[in-house]
Amino acid sequence: MTPGGDPEAAPLIPDRLDATLVLVRHGESEYIVEGRFQGQADTPLSRRGIHQATLVAGRLATPHQAPPLPVPSGLPLELVHSPLARTRQTAEAIQTAMADASGRVGSGRLADARPDAAFKEIGQGAWEGLHRDEIVERYGAELAAWRRRPTEVWAPGGESLALVAQRVRTGLEQLLATLAAAGVPGSRDRDPVSGYGEAPATHPWSILVGHDGVFKVSLLTLFGLPLERFWMWTMDLCAITIIEFRAGQPVVRAHNLTGHLASLLDERTVEEQEARSRSGAL
Repeated sequence: MTPGGDPEAAPLIPDRLDATLVLVRHGESEYIVEGRFQGQADTPLSRRGIHQATLVAGRLATPHQAPPLPVPSGLPLELVHSPLARTRQTAEAIQTAMADASGRVGSGRLADARPDAAFKEIGQGAWEGLHRDEIVERYGAELAAWRRRPTEVWAPGGESLALVAQRVRTGLEQLLATLAAAGVPGSRDRDPVSGYGEAPATHPWSILVGHDGVFKVSLLTLFGLPLERFWMWTMDLCAITIIEFRAGQPVVRAHNLTGHLASLLDERTVEEQEARSRSGAL
């Protein structure tokens, strides 16, 4: 049984689907800077988050520059995103960078970004907007239980993982059906081992910009894993995860890639060194 699904329901992944789905987490938001729980609170990107979004956008706009990302050639079929501000802004940065790159090489037109509420972050109810320390003080027992038994306990007034899995599955069904309609059914009678200099795939691909929590549920759903394993996945800010479907079988090609953000780490190191110099700290 898939997470939150009906054992008698139709399969989530279309039969013999050959396609690629790229997951991108949003950049740093103002609430993250302030140490507040977000959930579905509509907090925008911070200055650093905007920079992160620009960097991940540039990486996706030129995916086959060394080291290449395992994505197909050509432009993505869709750019889907959660409608919250932090994901919308990240998706808009990707759209702009891809449009600029495709215009330079004449490779066609990128589809407009499409918001989908199925991929909104998990609702955190009473915790949304509160500082982490305040949540620990007021809801310490509930928070501890959420981190240990996420299918049994969640934020007061928030969403259960079962409800989240239902809406995520609906969103994934639409996204994967669109990919299937644009491509050709594949076969598993090909070498499943990478690393032999294969050319980029030619099947359709799409990008989904979302949130850490909803991506945890998305990956469990795609791989048919129980919701109890919610904490097995994580995604850093503006990280890239790539799932390829080979004749209907999902394969993790890359997870939590953040190399494109290296320049930000260099900037932070310089800032910290300058701050220590001004303060006299060792």
